Amino acid sequence: MDIVFRGARVVDGTGAPAYRADVGVRDGRIAEIGDRVDGGRVVDADGRVLAPGFIDMHSHSDLQVLANPDHLAKVSQGVTTEVLGQDGLSYAPADDEVLAVLRAQLAGWNDDPPGFDWDWRSVGEYLDRLDRGIAVNAAYLVPQGTLRMLCVGYDDRPATDAELDRMRDVLARSLREGAVGMSSGLTYTPGMYADTAELTELCRVVGELGGFYSPHHRSYGAGALDAYAEMVRVSRDSGCPLHLAHATMNFEVNRGRAGELLDLLDRAIADGADITLDTYPYLPGATYLSALLPSWAGEGGPEATLARLTDAGTRERIRVELEETGSDGCHGVPVDWEAIEVNGVRRTENAHLVGSSIAESARRAGRPPAELYFDVLVSERLGTSCLMHVGHEDNVRAIMRHPVHTGGSDGLLVGDRPHPRAWGTFPRYLARYVRELGVLGLEECVAHLTGRAAQRLRLADRGLVREGYAADLVLFDPDAVADTATFEQPRQAAEGITHVVVNGVTVLDDGRRTDALPGRSLRNPGSRV
Repeated sequence: MDIVFRGARVVDGTGAPAYRADVGVRDGRIAEIGDRVDGGRVVDADGRVLAPGFIDMHSHSDLQVLANPDHLAKVSQGVTTEVLGQDGLSYAPADDEVLAVLRAQLAGWNDDPPGFDWDWRSVGEYLDRLDRGIAVNAAYLVPQGTLRMLCVGYDDRPATDAELDRMRDVLARSLREGAVGMSSGLTYTPGMYADTAELTELCRVVGELGGFYSPHHRSYGAGALDAYAEMVRVSRDSGCPLHLAHATMNFEVNRGRAGELLDLLDRAIADGADITLDTYPYLPGATYLSALLPSWAGEGGPEATLARLTDAGTRERIRVELEETGSDGCHGVPVDWEAIEVNGVRRTENAHLVGSSIAESARRAGRPPAELYFDVLVSERLGTSCLMHVGHEDNVRAIMRHPVHTGGSDGLLVGDRPHPRAWGTFPRYLARYVRELGVLGLEECVAHLTGRAAQRLRLADRGLVREGYAADLVLFDPDAVADTATFEQPRQAAEGITHVVVNGVTVLDDGRRTDALPGRSLRNPGSRV
């Protein structure tokens, strides 16, 4: 054996009751589970929980997992696999022009690290880059917005037949190269310009090649239920499995309405639909600040958006949509500037804005909030991130109880004060919602965060503590595990998680990060690479 966890309380990821056992790891696999396993290095578990490594079903580590390979944010909370390419926007497939636009558009999510080597263009090349050495395993979704950018451009119009054919071809090639599905960001440009028919045609390709569709749908606010229903129709009509990204019911119009969403999903599942979802255990959301803009303001790409923001007449038109009618970028709800908090800027002269809402900063400056908002976007060249304080605790708890629920951090790792979910999602589930509130039982919660997610990803040998499975494991004290990341101090490692093993190699050893990079890309089982 390479490692033996002695006397562990095994919570195996199926939801079954915990049991006491030794677990031996050899050559990257769980080699033996029994009353007494000998050989190799012994870790005295002393009754602590040994579980499958957590699977982050919604991650934005696309660059940071490469640029900062230590990746302590995820390793320290027991994550051993994360799913990249989320919300319809990431960095492959691309050409030189599209990549330049994405680097600007996504700077608020991922930064644009100086000197970084952008040595890929295709999905296969990106996955190969991951395989050179990363801290945890990673799967990738083809981002539909990026796909549309590459094949259609930045215009708000239907794709032509030839453009749709090209999107299908590039999507199929990307899935064959290893992508596990497709994501969308239907409140982000240019993905939001696709109509239902276009999404359905793309999802046919995804379903035929063994993937799933993970949409950030068109509204989490005023049109939330209609937006969820559209995604269910796309899944049904295309035959593609559906995984709803950060499936929340936000904004005041949706307070207490989680049951309506769950009823919609239960009816579809009863009719044979293949549906899962993920959530994060927090109330505020996070995105880039320019995402609030109406869709027409983003047409043509970032430079066109910046030009509109310097025109007085256009700014007034945008202000009316933001503050009075509710822009589609703000989910059809008139913006509450008190709820929009700047949490990351790139220019030092804007550092004073961090930690304050747009309304607070505007009061200090003696200016209308919308005017300050526009000026910040121009000054930052759209590279600003924000928190949106729009969630409801009763909705969060109701959705996480659902049997198709999985966990996803939706965490941004960059910025002055990133959302603490990037560092705290998985220990927070275990501390707050299992130990403190009892919303989920321990075994049930671990199943949500491991085995259930592995099933969605079609990982036949991961997500469970079982002989022969890949040794992705986390050891934690259920009485002490806790998230310490806060909105004021977000980059804080979890407590109570002592050991993390990825592919049989220890990456967290007695609470300390090793220098190992044993992670690799987890590719679509039907890929031809």
